[in-house]
Amino acid sequence: MLRSTKRIVQIAAPLALIVLAGCADRMKVASIPDDYRTNHPITIAEQEVTIDLAVGAGDRGATRAQVETLEGFLVNYDKRAAPMLTIMRPVGARNDLAASRAANDFVRVAKANGVPAARISVVTYQAGEAGLSSPVRVAYSVVKAQTNQCGSWPEDLTNTKDNRHYANFGCAYQNNIAAQISNPNDLLGPRKSTTIDAENRSIVIEDYRVNSRPFLPTINY
Repeated sequence: MLRSTKRIVQIAAPLALIVLAGCADRMKVASIPDDYRTNHPITIAEQEVTIDLAVGAGDRGATRAQVETLEGFLVNYDKRAAPMLTIMRPVGARNDLAASRAANDFVRVAKANGVPAARISVVTYQAGEAGLSSPVRVAYSVVKAQTNQCGSWPEDLTNTKDNRHYANFGCAYQNNIAAQISNPNDLLGPRKSTTIDAENRSIVIEDYRVNSRPFLPTINY
């Protein structure tokens, strides 16, 4: 009789687990990560930066405003990496001749601002309408930190029963952080330590020794 009872208990235990498993709620795993850094990761990618310089049909070359704008655009050009600088002038537009002259002046401006001559390319593109003036586009590639585009709203924000982050949460924050990174390689690893200023360090240490004061705790009640 004891053996029979023990066997019944051994059989009943797994059956009880199966019954309990059937009664348990089946939780659906959310498709959106609950960490905004996972949902909107900052990555390093190559991007093309461009600027369009409007050229009038009656212009006889680059204007001062165009030169200053182009020089400001080339401030972030990495002279050490020297990516290809492409100057695209329109063909079939009203300002064909003026755009060609301006493009030649833009080449001289780029050289004067440290862009190697071998890294400057002048190409043409077909204008949209013959009766209208088209701009001269200047472009080069840079390596930048970036994240995915914001504005994803796949679900209703009022559905907060799980108290989880919504899809767009933290996207603007991550984009702002990525925009402030001047050297994307800092995300891959630390830079080499620079040499210390021994003279400045000795001055700081001496000031600390001369002007050192005992610690006097202040308690205000």
